[in-house]
Amino acid sequence: MFTHKDLERLQAQSLKLQGYIRQQTYSPEREKTLRRFSSWEVAELILKVNQSTLRGKLAADPSLPQGLVEEDGRQRWYTLDEVNEIRRKLRINRKSLMPPRPAGKRAIRAAIANFKGGAGKSTVALHFAHAAALDGYRVLCVDFDPQATLSHSMGLTDVSEEYTVWGIMARDLARETERMNSAARGAESGTALPQRRLPSAITEMGLADLRLSDFIKPTNWSTIDIVPSCANAAFVEFASAQYRHMNPEWSFFAAVARFLDQLPDDAYDLIVFDCPPAIGYQSMNAVFAADVLYIPSGPGYWEYDSTTSFIGQLAEALEDLGRFSGLVPAGTMGLPKAFLDIRFLLTRFEPNNDLHRAMQSAFGKVFGDRLADHPIELTRAVEQSGRFLSSVYEIDYRDMTRETWRRARGSFDRAYDEFKTNLIAAWDRMEATT
Repeated sequence: MFTHKDLERLQAQSLKLQGYIRQQTYSPEREKTLRRFSSWEVAELILKVNQSTLRGKLAADPSLPQGLVEEDGRQRWYTLDEVNEIRRKLRINRKSLMPPRPAGKRAIRAAIANFKGGAGKSTVALHFAHAAALDGYRVLCVDFDPQATLSHSMGLTDVSEEYTVWGIMARDLARETERMNSAARGAESGTALPQRRLPSAITEMGLADLRLSDFIKPTNWSTIDIVPSCANAAFVEFASAQYRHMNPEWSFFAAVARFLDQLPDDAYDLIVFDCPPAIGYQSMNAVFAADVLYIPSGPGYWEYDSTTSFIGQLAEALEDLGRFSGLVPAGTMGLPKAFLDIRFLLTRFEPNNDLHRAMQSAFGKVFGDRLADHPIELTRAVEQSGRFLSSVYEIDYRDMTRETWRRARGSFDRAYDEFKTNLIAAWDRMEATT
């Protein structure tokens, strides 16, 4: 017979292995650090300018970051902050190297969602966040998944549940309940309206007093922050059901949207949601707060079947939210929920696999131009990045053959460039906030 004690013992054993893996992967201080980027990468892959042109510009202006020179003097290596300083100050053919951003608009929000486990949601979220940061954008990631793969990949391991999405939802419940009670007390009515009461287990935690910044943690990428997750946040689905019982009028699905609405419009450029493999309170918060929905799927029949079920169940769930329209505040997103764009993205794709090509054709026939043109290819470098909780962008190309590394990076670059193009088109359609 096995009890919770046995599960606790197995978890303790697993945590020891996690610690060993972090020692092998992270710095001696057990903190994840970001490598430097070579002048070749900075020119060709990041800034997308001719190497000789970049060298000439840097030589002509000593005030620009000069990087760390190798002993043989052949290569220079730059930090992300140095790359961004070069990007801000340098102009090529009188053109800025800064990425496009519509004026007067808040950050655009993209949810990576599918309730099929292993579809590559965390991998896509991680790589798109890193690619966007290398592109010059400021990124906020929100990890809705209690498995916390994205948080761990970003170097965060010791996270308390009150600083996760669960904390944001509990904080929102307390604040919304107090707002409703204040409105009831101030109502001009001959009869007193009922007061909604929350248990001391919630009111005495002090969550209502937490600041926005308390939930947002820095990562080893200077331009990427994250609202992390942790295994202890897995109970959020049970807790949320209890919260709705305490206050049936609480618009639970808009908690995270209301949280993000409080951020300054220019605090970030892109907000990426990594969703759990289920439709529940957390995933509904993610999709409701999102402007764009990206749905990754493996290239097999069962993945196609699961994706079909996912969009059907999501449609029903969003339709159910429509009954709240006009009854409760839902933040700035509004009901009924509408996305600026929806895309399907094939992952773990092998271009020489006949079955994968056939399924790609099937996806295309069903979803048409909603299917991304550039799938994420399965390569050895991609497998290695997942094994070491790192993206292809974090892996040093000198740790493998350059061709293997470039093939993997090229796949993610093409997928990200398409993602960026779709995002900017959606961003242009977004209403201005000023």
